[in-house]
Amino acid sequence: MHTLSSILAQYHCEGLAVGLATFLIIGLFHPLVIKGEYYFGVRCWWVFLLLGIAGCVASVLIGDTIASTLCGVVAFSSFWSIGELFQQRERVRKGWFPKRPSKS
Repeated sequence: MHTLSSILAQYHCEGLAVGLATFLIIGLFHPLVIKGEYYFGVRCWWVFLLLGIAGCVASVLIGDTIASTLCGVVAFSSFWSIGELFQQRERVRKGWFPKRPSKS
Protein backbone atom coordinates (compact mmCIF):
# COMPACT_ATOMS: atom_id res chain seq x y z
CA MET A 1 0.00 0.00 0.00
CA HIS A 2 1.33 3.39 -0.98
CA THR A 3 1.07 6.44 1.22
CA LEU A 4 -0.03 9.77 -0.17
CA SER A 5 3.52 11.08 0.27
CA SER A 6 5.01 8.23 -1.74
CA ILE A 7 2.46 8.72 -4.52
CA LEU A 8 3.20 12.46 -4.64
CA ALA A 9 6.95 11.71 -4.66
CA GLN A 10 6.56 9.17 -7.46
CA TYR A 11 4.97 11.81 -9.68
CA HIS A 12 7.19 14.66 -8.40
CA CYS A 13 4.17 16.59 -7.12
CA GLU A 14 5.22 17.26 -3.52
CA GLY A 15 5.88 20.94 -4.20
CA LEU A 16 2.52 21.40 -5.90
CA ALA A 17 0.72 19.67 -3.04
CA VAL A 18 2.46 21.77 -0.39
CA GLY A 19 1.86 24.94 -2.41
CA LEU A 20 -1.85 24.19 -2.81
CA ALA A 21 -2.26 23.25 0.85
CA THR A 22 -0.40 26.41 1.93
CA PHE A 23 -2.68 28.51 -0.26
CA LEU A 24 -5.75 26.90 1.33
CA ILE A 25 -4.40 27.23 4.88
CA ILE A 26 -3.65 30.93 4.44
CA GLY A 27 -7.06 31.37 2.84
CA LEU A 28 -8.66 29.74 5.88
CA PHE A 29 -6.87 31.99 8.35
CA HIS A 30 -8.09 35.21 6.69
CA PRO A 31 -11.77 34.72 7.64
CA LEU A 32 -10.75 33.26 11.02
CA VAL A 33 -9.03 36.54 11.89
CA ILE A 34 -11.99 38.61 10.70
CA LYS A 35 -14.59 36.50 12.54
CA GLY A 36 -12.38 36.20 15.61
CA GLU A 37 -12.03 39.96 15.91
CA TYR A 38 -15.73 40.49 15.18
CA TYR A 39 -16.99 38.10 17.87
CA PHE A 40 -14.21 38.22 20.47
CA GLY A 41 -12.12 41.31 19.75
CA VAL A 42 -8.38 40.92 20.16
CA ARG A 43 -8.92 38.82 23.31
CA CYS A 44 -8.68 35.65 21.21
CA TRP A 45 -5.02 36.23 20.29
CA TRP A 46 -3.95 33.47 22.68
CA VAL A 47 -5.90 30.87 20.68
CA PHE A 48 -3.71 31.64 17.67
CA LEU A 49 -0.63 31.47 19.93
CA LEU A 50 -1.59 28.03 21.26
CA LEU A 51 -2.39 26.78 17.76
CA GLY A 52 0.99 28.06 16.57
CA ILE A 53 2.86 26.36 19.39
CA ALA A 54 0.94 23.11 18.79
CA GLY A 55 1.79 23.33 15.08
CA CYS A 56 5.49 23.80 15.88
CA VAL A 57 5.51 20.82 18.23
CA ALA A 58 3.66 18.66 15.70
CA SER A 59 6.03 19.74 12.93
CA VAL A 60 9.04 18.59 14.96
CA LEU A 61 7.43 15.30 16.01
CA ILE A 62 6.01 14.19 12.65
CA GLY A 63 8.37 12.19 10.47
CA ASP A 64 6.59 12.66 7.14
CA THR A 65 8.10 15.64 5.34
CA ILE A 66 4.89 16.90 3.74
CA ALA A 67 2.80 16.59 6.92
CA SER A 68 5.59 18.20 8.96
CA THR A 69 5.83 21.05 6.48
CA LEU A 70 2.08 21.66 6.57
CA CYS A 71 2.11 21.70 10.38
CA GLY A 72 4.81 24.36 10.12
CA VAL A 73 2.67 26.35 7.70
CA VAL A 74 -0.27 26.17 10.13
CA ALA A 75 2.02 27.19 13.00
CA PHE A 76 3.43 30.28 11.34
CA SER A 77 0.08 31.24 9.81
CA SER A 78 -1.23 31.20 13.38
CA PHE A 79 1.61 33.38 14.63
CA TRP A 80 1.08 35.80 11.73
CA SER A 81 -2.64 35.91 12.56
CA ILE A 82 -1.90 37.39 15.99
CA GLY A 83 -0.57 40.53 14.34
CA GLU A 84 -3.37 40.49 11.79
CA LEU A 85 -5.91 40.35 14.61
CA PHE A 86 -4.65 43.66 16.02
CA GLN A 87 -4.49 45.15 12.52
CA GLN A 88 -8.07 44.00 11.95
CA ARG A 89 -9.10 45.97 15.04
CA GLU A 90 -7.64 49.07 13.36
CA ARG A 91 -9.41 48.29 10.09
CA VAL A 92 -12.69 48.06 11.99
CA ARG A 93 -11.93 51.32 13.79
CA LYS A 94 -11.37 53.01 10.42
CA GLY A 95 -14.72 51.69 9.19
CA TRP A 96 -13.30 49.33 6.58
CA PHE A 97 -15.00 46.34 8.25
CA PRO A 98 -18.26 46.21 10.23
CA LYS A 99 -18.16 46.57 13.99
CA ARG A 100 -20.19 44.12 16.05
CA PRO A 101 -23.16 45.86 17.64
CA SER A 102 -22.83 46.01 21.42
CA LYS A 103 -25.31 44.02 23.46
CA SER A 104 -27.44 46.34 25.55
